Amino acid sequence: MDRVLEALGAAHEGSVGVLLADGSEPGPVYFDVGSGSHMPSSSEWHCYDGRHGRPRAALLRGGCSCGWRGAAEYPLDWTALPGDQPLYEADVDLSGPIADYEAHVSLIRDAAVPLPAELTGLLTDLVRVLDGLAVEEPLVALKALADLRYVIAQTGQDAVYELAAREVPLKEVASALGTSEAAARSYLNDYRHS
Repeated sequence: MDRVLEALGAAHEGSVGVLLADGSEPGPVYFDVGSGSHMPSSSEWHCYDGRHGRPRAALLRGGCSCGWRGAAEYPLDWTALPGDQPLYEADVDLSGPIADYEAHVSLIRDAAVPLPAELTGLLTDLVRVLDGLAVEEPLVALKALADLRYVIAQTGQDAVYELAAREVPLKEVASALGTSEAAARSYLNDYRHS
């Protein structure tokens, strides 16, 4: 059951975001690892420590990949933080931003269309069986997942076309799925073109 509930939160990633002293939200931090075409980046809160030319966070707040940003702001006291070591090694209290983010995800989860108990039970059983197969019979697990992909694509396409026929507004779809309108549009397009 927990893994089934986690699936709803999967469209929402995040928890702790940062603001700079001027009140702006910084873009990702890029890490120079030498030559090469790929330059790794991150938007994790602890990357904004002011070291190596990176921006320095002034405030922490809850944040989510759906675009939600927490209203509460939690100042970072740089006089109490070591300036010569990575921010993730410091004793920073993240409980406020994390609690705000969890409250956001909880509201999204509560507003989403509830699954019937029978379907939740079936999904829970399926996850349990697939987890066991992944360890004991990995080829059987992969074959089952391949078959499920086909069923999911077909059923998803049928559902998307039915929503279009009923002219269900994108805002209603997003709310029912527990995600943003942009994510819902992408989700629907994935099924439309599968």
